[in-house]
Amino acid sequence: MRLGIGPFFLPMAQDLGFSRSLLATIIAVGMLCYGLAMPVAGLLVARYGTRFVLLLGTAIVVAATVWTANTRSPLGFLLSFGVLMSAGLGFTSPVALTPVISRWFTRQRGMALFFLSTGSMAGMAAMTPVFARAIDHWGWRATLLGYAAVFTVFTVCAALFVVRDDAPADTDLLPDEIAAERARTTPAAQSLPLAGALHTVPFWKIFAGLFACGFSMNLLGTHGMPMLMDHGFDATTSSLGIGLIGFVAIFGTVVLGRMSDRLPRRNILATIYLIRGLGFFALVLVGTHWELYIAATIGGLVWAGSIAMSSAILADIYGVRLVGVLYGLAYPGHRVGGMLSAWLGGWGYETFGTHWVAFGSAGVLLLAAAFVAMQLPKRGFRLMAPA
Repeated sequence: MRLGIGPFFLPMAQDLGFSRSLLATIIAVGMLCYGLAMPVAGLLVARYGTRFVLLLGTAIVVAATVWTANTRSPLGFLLSFGVLMSAGLGFTSPVALTPVISRWFTRQRGMALFFLSTGSMAGMAAMTPVFARAIDHWGWRATLLGYAAVFTVFTVCAALFVVRDDAPADTDLLPDEIAAERARTTPAAQSLPLAGALHTVPFWKIFAGLFACGFSMNLLGTHGMPMLMDHGFDATTSSLGIGLIGFVAIFGTVVLGRMSDRLPRRNILATIYLIRGLGFFALVLVGTHWELYIAATIGGLVWAGSIAMSSAILADIYGVRLVGVLYGLAYPGHRVGGMLSAWLGGWGYETFGTHWVAFGSAGVLLLAAAFVAMQLPKRGFRLMAPA
């Protein structure tokens, strides 16, 4: 919902009588609330477990959706769709699942976290055209309520019947790796305390990269369809173009996931940001259907990898014990970036009459993020508390 708001944007604005700037500002506030909810979710997962947080978040999403479908005022829409729904979605976001995935996987942690990211991309690929068609037939309110119903079924079933916080002692290690671990005679070094980790440079480099990632992802999710429609594409073609990015990302994630446990992770992260940045320039320039689909296909190959790779790098540098909380604290950078791009996309177009202000900014930020990613520690580097 937060990455695929594009099909809802114009129908909501027209039905509610909101300007693009007003609705974009409300969505921007939602992005910020989404990010602020994540550290809270990380702390709640550490204290009460993943299942509790997922169920709590689902209840909040349902309540927020019903309120959103029955409000027409800017304040009511801000509080329901912008604040409350964002908090619920933050509680059911990857930050709630990254710790349990990191505990269950050691040897293939990178691939497992990539598969976790595939869920968002699969949702983006499937739901963007579905949302567009459903809104055309039943309106955005009924579509939003239907989304909440499907969301509830999937999330509740996952929380009750799939998620288990207690992982096996040897996780997915191979027999020889287990033997090597048990043969160690020296005690394991202690990882940094949380306060110490927050004072290290690699954390803030990850934070900066996630800022650029959030700026770009939310810009495309919120303003991608309006931008393409302003450039002459119809709603169906625009939704298929955006959905294609998510569809291709599913396969790109499988490839990147396999590479992430074999190649330097910082190199993969830098490549993801580089190609994605160039893709944003390409999207504004496309003028035909085949150009749109080619740009979407290339961009989709690297669309899902940055969050998973950032999580894996955090686990490599700071250890599994801190990864959930650190991810929750770094991810607000993603949402702050998303908040700014949601606002800039609407304000920039209304003020200057062009989408280059927002989409060009996304491209520049991603190219800068690629450079920063190359400055991260090499794989195998681990920050430890001093003896």
